[in-house]
Amino acid sequence: MRKLLNEDQVISLIDKEADIIIPIANGEPILLLDILEEYASQLINVKIHQMLALHPRKYILGEMPGQLTHVSYFLGGTTRKTYQQAKMELIPNNFHEVPRILEKSTKMSMILSVASPMDEHGYFSLGTQADYVAEFIGKVPFLLEVNRNMPRTFGHNQIHVSQIVGYVEHDSPLAEEVIPEIKEKDIRIAEKVAADIQDGDTLQIGIGSVPNAVMSLLKNHRNLGIHTEMLPDGIVDLIESGAINGTKKFTNKGKIVATFAYGTKRLYEFIDNNSSIEFLPVSVVNDPREIAKEENIVSINATTEVDLFGQCASETVGGKYYSSSGGQIDFARGVRFSKNGRGYICLHSTAKNDAISRIKLDLTPGSVVTTGKNDVDNVVTEYGIARLHGRSIRERAKQLISIAHPNFRDELTEQAIERGIIRAEDK
Repeated sequence: MRKLLNEDQVISLIDKEADIIIPIANGEPILLLDILEEYASQLINVKIHQMLALHPRKYILGEMPGQLTHVSYFLGGTTRKTYQQAKMELIPNNFHEVPRILEKSTKMSMILSVASPMDEHGYFSLGTQADYVAEFIGKVPFLLEVNRNMPRTFGHNQIHVSQIVGYVEHDSPLAEEVIPEIKEKDIRIAEKVAADIQDGDTLQIGIGSVPNAVMSLLKNHRNLGIHTEMLPDGIVDLIESGAINGTKKFTNKGKIVATFAYGTKRLYEFIDNNSSIEFLPVSVVNDPREIAKEENIVSINATTEVDLFGQCASETVGGKYYSSSGGQIDFARGVRFSKNGRGYICLHSTAKNDAISRIKLDLTPGSVVTTGKNDVDNVVTEYGIARLHGRSIRERAKQLISIAHPNFRDELTEQAIERGIIRAEDK
């Protein structure tokens, strides 16, 4: 079979009622999806399964029923509104379980992915990806979109030409993350987390301004390791400063481990042909049992609001679905099993110019708990760290009230007393 395909050949590979799997973020093949939309009249009830789609499309907007439809596993800017209009499906999941969910609930008809050009040995690299598709190499048909802008990376994301049904060529620039501005509150939170991080710790860094701020404060640390789901830009500065070398890790010693990368061109150039970085399937990277093997793992993530039990609503905003669970609970549980593991869930104490407390007696109606009260470890605001694990409900409430914005502490105290969570003498 000729491996370089034209449009007609691509469409001929798509079966009726197929379940097509697309990788996360920059694994999304722009030309192949263009072809599917252009020839949608020849398709019957094809579903496209993906986390964090980056580009708006007709099928994502629900405009191609009976031909192409989107099934999401994590919402982003291109899918959030469509979901809130009930025009698409969202599958609840913990990130490390997505491969198992796909195996269980779909036909796994084909995987469409971007890849770097083939090397002299006949291997393509999935580049910024391993995520939930890499473990299916050799098991599920792959159709590739070869892009010279995709970095060649290492790990369990190599696919031989004999393991694909074909490929197309399309050299489009990779999407880049808009790096959020680091504000004063972010620095104050980051300072508290960074003070707890020791030389030799292994880090999982989440998405957002607070994790970015934490990374900016770690340049004088030494022998740090990385075991994280998403590889962000800030990693480059830490490596160049000498803070990261991975020599104290308990697994993949000396290697920076991630399941996907998303950042700016600087990050993509840094990971290109960089053998110190390994991309492994999310079923490995995010498995709490694997995370726990790192005895000094530190997990840093964000949430939108926390109640006085310690329940963290990290995937809804104001009671409306905003994202999904991602890997937050994977790492919350992984650090719990680790010998010296610590987890930090960070948030600003208030929203809307200090008008609303993010620490509440009850979560906003419609909110979804991402990290439950039994899994949360430390909650951090600009006012301090509430160390919750192993503490009673009463102690938790007192700790959380102490890191709430001062304008809301008296109100939260009165509410907690009325509810019977704390005692009157705790005022």
